[in-house]
Amino acid sequence: MNKIVVTGKTIEEAVKSGLASWNTTEDRVRIRVLEQPSKGLFGWIGTKDAKVELEKIPDPLEETEKFLHEVFQAMKIDVTLESLPDNEGYRIDLRGKELGILIGRRGQTLDALQYLANIVANRYSSTHLRIALDAENFRERRKKTLEDLAVKLASRVVRTQKEVVLEPMPPQERKVIHSRLQNHSQVKTSSRGEEPNRRIVISLK
Repeated sequence: MNKIVVTGKTIEEAVKSGLASWNTTEDRVRIRVLEQPSKGLFGWIGTKDAKVELEKIPDPLEETEKFLHEVFQAMKIDVTLESLPDNEGYRIDLRGKELGILIGRRGQTLDALQYLANIVANRYSSTHLRIALDAENFRERRKKTLEDLAVKLASRVVRTQKEVVLEPMPPQERKVIHSRLQNHSQVKTSSRGEEPNRRIVISLK
């Protein structure tokens, strides 16, 4: 229920009643006055209460969580969400027993879900909002794997004196490789190709 009509002796009283029934605050609703209060004949005969309509303003995080729950329900997977604010928006941690299917190969399914979650969140936000999805601490584990790979391949380049071209990666994963090797004394990194087949190249300086 996104709209309710409430009455009161005054507009303020009607609004207060509606807010109390929803357990929310005035900044979370739109208010439309349907009828002004009137005292009627002699100040009391035919007295009319104020009538107002309250409409909930959609909350970006709530709408995103609702979307994710609908996806998980359709997939018949029992998942709980823990949402925490961060610098640019929210981090949503997925908890459950069957998260492997939500992570997908190298996080591709998780990335797709995150992309859709950001579309939903920003549909209801007046400013840009970033939603980061994680499951079983996958993001941190994947970052460590990529950093270790970067060091290993850099050593190969130094040893063989030949550049190494990695497989295509999404932008956030390429960023991990670039960051890990940006201060390396003997190798440098660059990107080659177009999305979604853009690859990192590790070569000698």
